[in-house]
Amino acid sequence: MSDPAAANTDEPMLPATRAVRVWDLPTRLFHWLLAVAVLAQVVTGKMGGNALDWHFRIGYCIFALLGFRLVWGLIGGHWSRFSSFVRGPAAVRRYLRGEHRPDDHFHVGHNPLGTGSVLAMLALLVAQVGTGLVADDEIASVGPLNKYVSSATASSATAWHKGAGQGLIITLVVLHVAAIAWYRYRKQQHLVRAMVTGDKDLAADVPASDDTRLARLRALALIVIWAGLVASVVKLGG
Repeated sequence: MSDPAAANTDEPMLPATRAVRVWDLPTRLFHWLLAVAVLAQVVTGKMGGNALDWHFRIGYCIFALLGFRLVWGLIGGHWSRFSSFVRGPAAVRRYLRGEHRPDDHFHVGHNPLGTGSVLAMLALLVAQVGTGLVADDEIASVGPLNKYVSSATASSATAWHKGAGQGLIITLVVLHVAAIAWYRYRKQQHLVRAMVTGDKDLAADVPASDDTRLARLRALALIVIWAGLVASVVKLGG
């Protein structure tokens, strides 16, 4: 009579890891479009003159992208949701001490330090969009909502938009790029590749983000809605 245990010795072992869809397509497109748009904003802002027309247009695109991301952070794929990476003080302490619980998944999406960078960037960009909408450079460029605020508010908004706000965003971008390089060469983690393909090699029990056709259509509808809302806001200045 054969031994059942011996009969199973030739069965293939299940892989310890598998390709897990971490970043859904809408999140990846948001990331790269925002990166290009922010770079273009810095360039057009420094150029001035006729380039400021494009500065405003690209700013409106960033407005729509930010609105999309804030809502997508509630209804998007698992690892794109704020609930998956915005953590409390206890989780941050565990991360800094090199400790973790099985359900922490610090290595999957954004770790606690990366989360701080993401939230800071979103907050700063929201501030830049808001101040840009009411700014007045007292030369030729006026935000579409400038007429709804006092001259003192417009002056303060313009100073922030052209000064501290821009400087902080550039600083965060530089730190972001430096962090990516550090993870690539010191920890051998290809963060850029994951944001291009959407996948990471992870433990089999790590949940994947929803990246189905239906989810993508939902994201498309969301960005169209936000584009319409932004257009309506801009028309208020007409």
